[in-house]
Amino acid sequence: MDLHFGDGKPTDEERAAVDALLGPPESSWEGADRSDGDLRWARGGRTARDRRDLLLPGLHAINDRVGWISEGALGYLCRRLTVPPAEAYGVATFYAMFSVRPRPATVLQVCTDLACAGAGASELCAGVEAGLGPGSGVGVERSPCLGLCERAPAVLAVRAGDPVRTAVSAPATVESAVLAASAPDAAPEEAPVAAAVPQAGDEAGDEAGNAALTLLRRVGVVDPTDLDDYRAHGGYSALRRAFAIGPAAVIREVTDSGLVGRGGAAFPTGRKWQATASQPARPHYLVCNADESEPGTFKDRVLMEGDPYALVEAMTVAAYAVGAERGYLYLRGEYPRALRRMRHAVDRARARGLLGDDILGQGFAFDIEIRRGAGAYICGEETALFNSIEGYRGEPRSKPPFPVEQGLFGRPTVENNVETLVNVLPILNLGAQAYAAIGTGGSTGPKLFCVSGSVARPGVYELPFGATLGELLALAGVRAGLRAVLLGGAAGGFVRPDELDLPLTFEGTRQAGTTLGSGVVMAFDDTVPLPRLLLRIAEFFRDESCGQCVPCRVGTVRQEEALHRIAERTGAAAAGDIALLREVGRAMRDASICGLGQTAWNAVESAIDRLGAYE
Repeated sequence: MDLHFGDGKPTDEERAAVDALLGPPESSWEGADRSDGDLRWARGGRTARDRRDLLLPGLHAINDRVGWISEGALGYLCRRLTVPPAEAYGVATFYAMFSVRPRPATVLQVCTDLACAGAGASELCAGVEAGLGPGSGVGVERSPCLGLCERAPAVLAVRAGDPVRTAVSAPATVESAVLAASAPDAAPEEAPVAAAVPQAGDEAGDEAGNAALTLLRRVGVVDPTDLDDYRAHGGYSALRRAFAIGPAAVIREVTDSGLVGRGGAAFPTGRKWQATASQPARPHYLVCNADESEPGTFKDRVLMEGDPYALVEAMTVAAYAVGAERGYLYLRGEYPRALRRMRHAVDRARARGLLGDDILGQGFAFDIEIRRGAGAYICGEETALFNSIEGYRGEPRSKPPFPVEQGLFGRPTVENNVETLVNVLPILNLGAQAYAAIGTGGSTGPKLFCVSGSVARPGVYELPFGATLGELLALAGVRAGLRAVLLGGAAGGFVRPDELDLPLTFEGTRQAGTTLGSGVVMAFDDTVPLPRLLLRIAEFFRDESCGQCVPCRVGTVRQEEALHRIAERTGAAAAGDIALLREVGRAMRDASICGLGQTAWNAVESAIDRLGAYE
């Protein structure tokens, strides 16, 4: 491999950041001072190449310490990992949270996506820029969804250093945002996670006869940092039952329960586990996809912040079932509190023998490694996520082969999102039949819904499949003047106010010509300008397209351009652009390599056809 490095040199801070992750270099081939021995033979080349998967953590280390990634820092990291600098540059520029150009050590990300836009994000951003003023040493960046939709508008302040400091302000005012940026350590504590769950503490049902909570029953009740408190509330009973019945029986229980993926694809979980477990190639891997970046989605964040040990236990059960000895938790980079909670939970579980070489004395070895995302919606696609972990650009792979055959590092891999995995615990505790009795025949179990927008009580709600959209919005307190409801987020579709009897099931929404997606329910009243909302959705997909395939790379740009033109005129004058939108939308849906391009036209199409957005 011919590696060409630039002339840039790392600073002491940049070198220290990389060495803290990788350890000190052992030879000049890795960046140490040259010695006579180094001139005669190279050490560690193959070993270093095997560490390519540390490229993303290395970029995080530099960005966290300095605030941006210089040519010298990138070159030093590439020497340590034996990665071509051109490839590393392609990875560093792929993610929104990294910068390869100088920027202030403090960056304030102001969410301007759907929920925050409706809550005055544009005015907030302008006020913050005026309040900080020139020479403040703070960079203000307009950000896609931060996953704080129940507290819109939201901002995230990140101050580089050792250690990196973060502060969240939501709902943010100009004053609170300026304080978070100028003094992250002095910013007020985030609201307790229970504030995001209006049903929190409702373990036994309510006076109105609503069913008891299952997935959210510990949020707001159990101390999320206390392993003993978790175990006192039923924690690790599912893992003990898994060990008692064996891996094959665990997969059978999950299959018989009817559990399907909660990330939007709705693929049967038991079939995925069985297909992976039956593969002869070793090792097997388990990947938990916690990179929820769909605008309006925040349920996985709430689970990780409010009940982190449940995810650790669920990942352990899944790994036992499919024969995986290593699991990766790919956690969204914009979730600092979830990152702290999950790191603490993994460390405590390992210290107590619940992760490691001999879990609960059963001879089963499994451990979890947490990997941070860096701001790329496309990494929610499973194969793009694998590429990201491996140290490549987060671009989707062609299928087949499927992940159950060749996934992470080319090995059989199970990938599930947080909500899907957490559902495994009540399946084992209640039994498959009792779990399947919740919900409907085609959509079993409870479902989490992320409700935001024009409602009085935004947050995560748990309802059995089969409840109607109207019942959910009644719990959240929908405001007068409802104009539309967006189901499934930016990749979903709109429904009208007269369609609130829609059953919230996979089959019910499919029959109605829309989608349930990951569970986003975003309400908009008549004060929200619909054309501007659609334009923001188009901007989102244009920004987040990885650019790998032509239909998506070009189509998302053409969609945004057409919506810009339509916003300036309506009626017959817009008919040509609407026809163009339909043609472009069909091309993206039919020919894009992954779900991003295939769904980029959904919301716009539904707004035109169901809402008459441009009539």
